Amino acid sequence: MAYNVYYEDVEVGQEIPEWSRQTDFMHWNRYAAINDEFVYIHMDDEAGRAAMNEQGAFGMGNLRFAYFHNALRDWAGDEAYVTKLGCQFRAINQKNDVLTVKGTVTAKREEDGMYLVDIEMNVENQEGQKTAPGEATIALPSKSGNHNLPG
Repeated sequence: MAYNVYYEDVEVGQEIPEWSRQTDFMHWNRYAAINDEFVYIHMDDEAGRAAMNEQGAFGMGNLRFAYFHNALRDWAGDEAYVTKLGCQFRAINQKNDVLTVKGTVTAKREEDGMYLVDIEMNVENQEGQKTAPGEATIALPSKSGNHNLPG
């Protein structure tokens, strides 16, 4: 079984690879269809303006939460396990924003047979505005083969 990242290869202070996506109605509609989140403020410019957003419709907060998962999975691989993930939505994401997930390893530890890595994360738009600070804990495989990945 091949892994993207092993626990032993991760260092505190290391940045995970950036993960980016430009958002637009197509991405929002696809996300809404999967999550049954057809809310007018995300689909219609007039509804977005009525909700006090001058630029019209705006993106779902939970889509950025999903982007955290995408970034972690692309970095760590399919056999890693996200044990904790949380974030706050601090700014609206607009149509055609380029959203980039960034993350830095803040700690690593062995606990209950799992090799855990803590990561401070954020979603930034193309202007460098941090829109969704968050943190994650991910269980990684060990090169020793002695790992207890949940799931």
